[in-house]
Amino acid sequence: MNYAVIMAGGSGQRLWPLSRMSKPKQIIKLFNDKSLLQHSVDRIRPLFDVERILVVTNAEYADVVRENLPELPPENILCEPVGRDTANAIGLAAALLKRKDPDAFMAVFSADHIIEPNEPLLAAVGKAMEFLQGHPEALFTFGIKATYAHTGFGYLKRADRASEVDPDIFPVVSFEEKPNKSTARKYIRSAKYCWNSGMFVWRVDTILTELEQRLPHNADRLSRIAGASGTDDYCDILKKEFPELEKISIDYGVLESAEHVFMCELDCHWVDVGSYEALADTIGDADPDDNIVTRGSSCRWLDSSNNIAISESPDHLIAGIGVENLVIVHTSDATLICRRDDTDSLKDLLDELAKDHDRRFL
Repeated sequence: MNYAVIMAGGSGQRLWPLSRMSKPKQIIKLFNDKSLLQHSVDRIRPLFDVERILVVTNAEYADVVRENLPELPPENILCEPVGRDTANAIGLAAALLKRKDPDAFMAVFSADHIIEPNEPLLAAVGKAMEFLQGHPEALFTFGIKATYAHTGFGYLKRADRASEVDPDIFPVVSFEEKPNKSTARKYIRSAKYCWNSGMFVWRVDTILTELEQRLPHNADRLSRIAGASGTDDYCDILKKEFPELEKISIDYGVLESAEHVFMCELDCHWVDVGSYEALADTIGDADPDDNIVTRGSSCRWLDSSNNIAISESPDHLIAGIGVENLVIVHTSDATLICRRDDTDSLKDLLDELAKDHDRRFL
């Protein structure tokens, strides 16, 4: 059987004050009155029944995720006691799926992506599933056609020649970390590089074998957790073993050193919603002065340019006079004003709020 796993564990600190500890970014409803998580499920529904869609999230978000996705069986929400990065979120889902269906195929998606239109992704996932039928040892990923020299994404380098099975499927030569500007420009000129999407397809037993070979300490603990599933001891064992896992990404822990990695390139609008800057092209249309306002928000500008304004209240007016390059975010209990190039300091701000031992605004 084919299963989908959606990773939804990020807290979204760089989207404060929209994103909070009690309302992570994947629950924020900025897009047609639906959350990123709801859009993620809707996107893959043509390929996966809801009974075979799993969500991996932090335990403290479990209730809000279930409320957000009432159509999913409650047991399909897998809870991490603490975040241990993507290798372990994927490993937990794979280990539990293997007990249910040892021959399962597993597609992995992220809850904080925007992909428009859906058709290129659905077609590529179908190609990957078909490819894996004849190549069960393969690990399949997806690149996004790079439209400019972005320094905030990792890159995939594909081989010169496509596979013999399908002209759209290529071996992956290397995974490249976020480059500097000059390196990113070289990637774009070569036409052999694409953005690393962080989406995957593979057999459950294949990824577990890779984890056993490359991260044996983690694999042993994940096996013990899965062995307790369905028993009264599961929660206690999960809370004991999961925090002891080495925190590591699936790229660094497995894929960068694996031998049989393949990819398709997707030609679509793709946004990894990790910051307000990333949201800028998606939340609304720019006016002639490049000011961007969330659809439904009330805003007036005078002699202002290149600003981003977001409001949770359509009855609250944001007005800017003589300002430029700002992010302005209004919620019911907090307002953020900062320069567009200073949003990386949001974590420092939240650290200061935490020192005050006042969790109202976190």
